[in-house]
Amino acid sequence: MNVARSFNNWRKYRQTVSELGRMTSRELQDLGIDRADIRNVARAAIGR
Repeated sequence: MNVARSFNNWRKYRQTVSELGRMTSRELQDLGIDRADIRNVARAAIGR
């Protein structure tokens, strides 16, 4: 994996964690996401 792709994946991961982290527990529940699963969801968003 090249440096640019790694950086873009890291940026997408951080953005996803940040956006989900700002959501209320109710909003996350509506999406079927537990707060403890945010990092796993973010990893899945970048295809890992």
